[in-house]
Amino acid sequence: MQAGFEKVRLGEIHAHKITMDQAIDHIETLCLTQQGGFVVTPNVDHVCLAESDAKLREAYRQAALSLVDGTPLLWLAQAMGEPFPEKISGSDLVLPLMKRAAEQHLSVYFLGGQEHVGPKAKEVLEKKFPKLRIVGMHSPPLGFEKNAAQSAEVIQRIQDTKPHILLVALGCPKQEKWMLDNQAAFAPAVALGIGATLDFIAGVVRRSPAWMSRVGLEWVYRLAQEPKRMAERYLVRDRAIVGIAWRMMRLPKTQRLKGP
Repeated sequence: MQAGFEKVRLGEIHAHKITMDQAIDHIETLCLTQQGGFVVTPNVDHVCLAESDAKLREAYRQAALSLVDGTPLLWLAQAMGEPFPEKISGSDLVLPLMKRAAEQHLSVYFLGGQEHVGPKAKEVLEKKFPKLRIVGMHSPPLGFEKNAAQSAEVIQRIQDTKPHILLVALGCPKQEKWMLDNQAAFAPAVALGIGATLDFIAGVVRRSPAWMSRVGLEWVYRLAQEPKRMAERYLVRDRAIVGIAWRMMRLPKTQRLKGP
């Protein structure tokens, strides 16, 4: 079910004008009504990748919900005259969503991340929310999506446990494309692309201080932690956001929203 909220254009993709509470309510509704679907959380990197990735754009088109993740995108929307109510990163969303899941008896499954991360994240979440039911986790090998047998095993494990919520920690754009391709197979679960969120919960990777996130410098913190992995993304690829922002600012106001 597509969310009935306005969509703000962010280059070739979009994000919904929505609050954290509204997002959690909508995900809960998708679960309880067994409508399923998947949730994406666009940041600057997603916006830049979508410029040349048609399948990523299609994933955004079909997503049940798109939640803006990144202070620079808040600034862009504000400058366009279409401000978002708040930033809703996957990392910020998961804890309150797990609280709601525990309250509503919604089961959860982890897909992705390194093998040692899932059990640590499970321990942290179950300690924080004793009634939370984490019914399974799987860390498939790299490239599993290109291997028919491994892909079938991933789906079978999910179907066997019948989760309400599927946390997909495969990184962008793999997680978005995987959710797009497999939404019928994991239905009626609601999948969320959450990137490195399990790493943060498990304490394997530290999140930036809140003040750095507020002023748009979270990327600097991530770059300092993982320079080899993040340099290409932050220092090369994501520079394209400047041109994209300029293009968005020049759009007529009537074209800055994509409609509900």
